[in-house]
Amino acid sequence: MTTSILPQPAASRPLYEGGPMVSSVAWGMWRFAGDDVELASARVQAALDAGVTLFDTADIYGPDNNEPFGAAELLLGRVLAANPAMAQHMVIATKGGISMGVPYDSSAGYLASAIDASLKRMGLDHVALWQIHRPDMLTHPAEVARALEAAHKAGKIGAIGVSNFTPSQVEALAAHSALPIVSCQPEFSPLATAPLSNGILDQAMARNMAVLAWSPLGQGRLGDPKDARSQAAARALDVKAETFGVSRAAAAYSWIMAHPARPIPIVGTQTPARIAEIPDAYKPAWTRADWYEVLVAATGEPLP
Repeated sequence: MTTSILPQPAASRPLYEGGPMVSSVAWGMWRFAGDDVELASARVQAALDAGVTLFDTADIYGPDNNEPFGAAELLLGRVLAANPAMAQHMVIATKGGISMGVPYDSSAGYLASAIDASLKRMGLDHVALWQIHRPDMLTHPAEVARALEAAHKAGKIGAIGVSNFTPSQVEALAAHSALPIVSCQPEFSPLATAPLSNGILDQAMARNMAVLAWSPLGQGRLGDPKDARSQAAARALDVKAETFGVSRAAAAYSWIMAHPARPIPIVGTQTPARIAEIPDAYKPAWTRADWYEVLVAATGEPLP
C-alpha cells in the first residue's frame, strides 16, 4: 500500500478569479474590542507580520463584547487612521444584514445603509468583499441582488459573498444576480463538519467560491476540550501537532485547509504571540488516512 501526501495549500491565493491575492489564513475581528488603539494596532500588525492579508469583520461585532453595534469596525477605522499605510497591505472583508432586534434585514434600503455605515466606521470608501451575514427569509433574492449590484457599481464593494447560507439560498441569489457570488462563510472545523455533507463545500468547488471557515477551533472547544467528542478530536489533532512540532490549533487549521475546496480558516485569537503562530498552519502534511482519522475521531462515527 502506498501512502501519498495530500497537496498542501499555498500561503497565498486569489480571493476569487481576477480578485486580489490574499493569505490562505484570515484573521477575524469578532473579539476585536477595547479602546486602546495602540494595542489594537499591535494586533493587526502581528497578523500582517504573520503573513495574513485577509481581515474579516462585520458590523454586528461589538454587542458580544458588551460594546455597541459596529464597535469592531469603528476600532479598525481608528487603527487605520493612526496607521494610514497599514491598509495598503490589507484585504478587508466585512458583513451586514443583521439589525439589532429585527433580527435579519436584507431589504434594499437596509443593505444600502448598512454598507455606507460600515465604510464610514472604517474610514474607507471601498471594501474588497462584502457578505450578507445571515439570510433574510423575508426579502426576495432579486431585491438583494439589485442592492448589491448598485453598491458594486458605485465602487463601494469589490465583490459579494454570503455567510451562513444554505446551498439552495446561494442558488436563489445567484439566479437573480449579475455579479458572481465569490465566497461563502460557514462554520467549519473538526467539530463542525456539516459543510462536508450538506453541499456547502461541494457547491463552493462547483462555483469556484472561496470558503471562509469561521470558528475553526470549534468555538474554543478544541483548545479546552471538556466533552468526549472534543477530547477525541483533540487527541487526534495532537498526533499531527506533535509530529510537526506545532500547536493543536495549527494542526486544526491545516486539517481544514487540506480539503480540496481550500477553505480559509478565520483565526480569531487576539493575542499577538498566538497570532504569530499562524504560519505554523502550513507545516503539517496530511495523508488521506491521517485526515480521515481526525474526521472519525471528531464525529465519533465510522465512515460509511
